[in-house]
Amino acid sequence: MHFLKDIQESILHLAFPHTCAGCGNDVLEKESSLCLHCISLLPETGFHLYSPNPAEKIFVGRLPITFATAQYYFTKQSLMQRLIHAFKYRGNKELGIFLGEMMGRDFLQSGKFSNIEALVPLPLFPVKERKRGYNQAALLCKGIASVLHLPVLNNVIIRTQGTESQTKKNRVERWQNIEGRFELVNERLIANKHILLVDDVITTGATLEACGSELLKAANVQLSIAALCFSSG
Repeated sequence: MHFLKDIQESILHLAFPHTCAGCGNDVLEKESSLCLHCISLLPETGFHLYSPNPAEKIFVGRLPITFATAQYYFTKQSLMQRLIHAFKYRGNKELGIFLGEMMGRDFLQSGKFSNIEALVPLPLFPVKERKRGYNQAALLCKGIASVLHLPVLNNVIIRTQGTESQTKKNRVERWQNIEGRFELVNERLIANKHILLVDDVITTGATLEACGSELLKAANVQLSIAALCFSSG
């Protein structure tokens, strides 16, 4: 029976190859989107293990958060950039969920996350989400939630306007581009809760600051922030 199962799996692999999203290697676990070699190359920050950390310092004096973290360093022309591009723009939703699961497993090492009661993905403007077909922050939340066993609240806050690309803007321009473009629509879902706002990359923190400021309008809400990557610019 095991022999027949191996043959069946080999045929399926030929028809529907399961390869590493990082390097294309086909030697990886069925449940994994990355091979062990690529996982070993991911530039971990370790921010979830200590405080204050660089992710938290971005929001000092700007947003009253409990803590913030980002799991990996982001640099251009890197493995991490390729992975983000794959799940953000090329439709590799399984990779986004897998990276979220990796975040969740790291979060279990930190006592900081034990009081989190719900996850909130940074929302996309509806037109952009329909065009892309999904919200990449929601994919990360799905992976994190599967490990931490927390609810994902997709309908708490909305983006009311589209924005220009933030990529080439400085901190002031990013804030001007995003300020006031979020609206809290279901305050009761987060009132009196400690929530974790999730995004893919922290750069200047302008978008997360604008979204977080709106979330903090809810009664007695406690806010923390987590991102997949940390970029210095």
